[in-house]
Amino acid sequence: MDWLRALQGCRERRTPCVLVTVTDVRGHAPREAGAKLVVTADETWGSVGGGNLEEAAVRRARGLLRGLELTGAAAPVTERHTLSDKVPVEHGVQCCGGEVTLLLEPMGVRPAVAVFGMGHVGYEIALLLSRHELELHLVDSRADQLDGSRLAPVQAGPADVQVHRVPVLPELVVAELPAGTHVLVLTHDHAEDLAILDALLRSPVPATIGLIGSAAKWTRFRRKLAELGHAPDVLDRVRTPIGDPAVTGVEGKTPAAIAVSVTVELLALIGASEISTLER
Repeated sequence: MDWLRALQGCRERRTPCVLVTVTDVRGHAPREAGAKLVVTADETWGSVGGGNLEEAAVRRARGLLRGLELTGAAAPVTERHTLSDKVPVEHGVQCCGGEVTLLLEPMGVRPAVAVFGMGHVGYEIALLLSRHELELHLVDSRADQLDGSRLAPVQAGPADVQVHRVPVLPELVVAELPAGTHVLVLTHDHAEDLAILDALLRSPVPATIGLIGSAAKWTRFRRKLAELGHAPDVLDRVRTPIGDPAVTGVEGKTPAAIAVSVTVELLALIGASEISTLER
C-alpha cells in the first residue's frame, strides 16, 4: 500500500498517525525531497530512505503519537539528519555524506458528529458543520432529504461527510457510529426521535446527545423513556432544548438562526469534550 492510500485508510479507521516527509536534501541521500512515510503505533507505509534515518524517524513519530494520545495535540516537528559515519547512531551507519530534513506531521482523529434528521434545521446545521474539520454523519429515513444535489454544498466543505440512507429503523445507525460521536436528534417524526434516543441511551457510543423540541416534548419523552427502563441519571444525558438562546446568545426562530445557535453550542461541547479527555 502506498503512503497516500495508507493515510486515507488511517483517516477512515480513525487511527492516529504521523506523516513524515523529506522536505530538503543536501548532498547524497537515499531518497529525494518529497518522499513520504506514514507511521502508526504499530505499522508503517512508504519510506524516507531506510536504515538509521528511517528508524529514527519512526521512533520520533511514535513519540509524537504517544504525546498525541496523552495531550490530544502535537505540533509538527522538523528534524535535520546528517548521514555520516561520524554521527552516533543506534540502527546502523549511513555514510551517504548528505543531509536530510524531515517534517513530521501528527494527524489525530477528527471529532465525529451525527445529525439525525435532515429537514430545514438539520440541513442548515449540516451546512455549518461541514465547514469544520469533522467526521459528519447525516441520517434520514426520507430519501429526498439526502438527495445528492441537495447535499452537494454540504459535501463541498472540509468535513468528511458520510450519508446514511435508512428508509426504516434509523436508530440502527447508532451502532455504526464511532465511539465519542456528538449526536443531534431532530427528525420529522417524534416516534423516530424517541426510538433513536432509546438506542443512544443504551449505547456507549455518544459523547453528547442533543434533542430539538419544547419542554413539553421532553416531559413526554422522559416519561416514555423511563417506562422503557432508563434511569433518571441516564435520561439526564439528553440535552434539550438544543441551541438555547439563553445559553448561546443567538436569537431567532428561522432554521438558519436556530442552526447557528445549535452549532455554536455543539462546537463548544466538542472543545470541552476534548479538554476533558486530556485531563483524564
